[in-house]
Amino acid sequence: MNQKSRTQIGRTPALVGLFGALLGLACQTQAQFLASRQDKALETALTRARFEMNCPDAKGEVLSSEVTQPALQGPYVAGVERGEFTIGVSGCGQRITYVVACPEGGEGCFALDSGGLPRR
Repeated sequence: MNQKSRTQIGRTPALVGLFGALLGLACQTQAQFLASRQDKALETALTRARFEMNCPDAKGEVLSSEVTQPALQGPYVAGVERGEFTIGVSGCGQRITYVVACPEGGEGCFALDSGGLPRR
């Protein structure tokens, strides 16, 4: 075996290991994705609820969360996965529930219409 062959063989495991490490860093589990977006989702729901309820002291809690798959998927069309959080907010004698969506790859979240007015 010549020197060039030994050098190339020695580099192969190192390159495979580097590629595997980079791939592992690029991929988040669904639980990690949801955990990374939960605070922003809660803040988004609270901002909207405090305005709609006219209650600056309203408090919120995450009731459930899940990663939803894109509605459109195919060879030519690809949607975006998103974290969806159901958040309950209460304060000033009122309660309301919001579904907050946080798209993967985005920096923000948005509160979907809760379908009703705050309950007293």
